[in-house]
Amino acid sequence: MDALSLGDRTPVELQAELGMPSNLMAHHLKTLEAAGLISRHRSEADRRRSYVTLERDGLAGLLQGDQLTAPRVVFVCTANTARSHLAAALWRTRSEIPSTSAGTHPGERIAPGALQVARRHGLELPEVAPRALADVAQPSDLVITVCDLAHEELAEPAALHLSVPDPVVLGTRKAFDRAFELLAQRIEDLAPRISSSRRMRTPQRNA
Repeated sequence: MDALSLGDRTPVELQAELGMPSNLMAHHLKTLEAAGLISRHRSEADRRRSYVTLERDGLAGLLQGDQLTAPRVVFVCTANTARSHLAAALWRTRSEIPSTSAGTHPGERIAPGALQVARRHGLELPEVAPRALADVAQPSDLVITVCDLAHEELAEPAALHLSVPDPVVLGTRKAFDRAFELLAQRIEDLAPRISSSRRMRTPQRNA
């Protein structure tokens, strides 16, 4: 539950982190899901994978969760045209830690739907060109993927993951509003768990 308080994990990732046999992991996940504490959904990139998400109200007021430190946060999706830009902008409303965004395969421009949903919610979203992660990332950054495809492509153990459906696929106002709502909720929960540290070289969990 501590691990899920920082972001979504696949059962395989949880199994590796906890050193737990697959049958015991499956039993615990089934029990937690039945109790309404977690939910599971298929990856948008690889339908054979599933992601486990901590239900927001499941342990309200009971779970302190893990803490991380980082000097800067980089939100990543594939094209860097919607979710990652929105996430970085939302982060700036919740945390003093600097944030930016990037893509594993940058598109040409920010999606119009992302700009429109930001305006509807009064969020300042600069219209800048998408950038490649390789051109943006620094060794000390905390990388947070907001796209299943980017997360699975990077396979970065230190990265956190927030599994948010791609609104560009549908391109509708409803899809962008839903992505914005999910990002806003996840970042509101995550931001208090990340504290600033400019002395460290890589994100580390506190003891």
